[in-house]
Amino acid sequence: MILKSNGNTVASDVEFATTFFSQSKGLMFKKNVPNDYALVFVFDKPIKTSVHMLFVRFPIDVLFLDDSKRIIKATTLKPWLGTSSSEKIVKYIIEMKQHKISEHGLVEGEQLFFDVP
Repeated sequence: MILKSNGNTVASDVEFATTFFSQSKGLMFKKNVPNDYALVFVFDKPIKTSVHMLFVRFPIDVLFLDDSKRIIKATTLKPWLGTSSSEKIVKYIIEMKQHKISEHGLVEGEQLFFDVP
């Protein structure tokens, strides 16, 4: 479960991408994801990285987080052609259904809470 600092649930159906393969695949080839779904990329160490939308068929919201799980960038990507760079060093990336950023009022600097398996 991913929670905001005020305790509100952002996502309850959470999957973790911790291997190179699972991170490379991301949401590719999925037709859609449930409304309460989030895919959390967990990197071994903080890095600069980017997200691509190759073979992703639907728009998504993406959060880039530092090692304290604070949002350092929030963006929406279009299917197939969208890309976004972290621009700063990140430890986590969260991919969710489009409109989750606005629905939950997620802003840069906000800290999220979740347990990494």
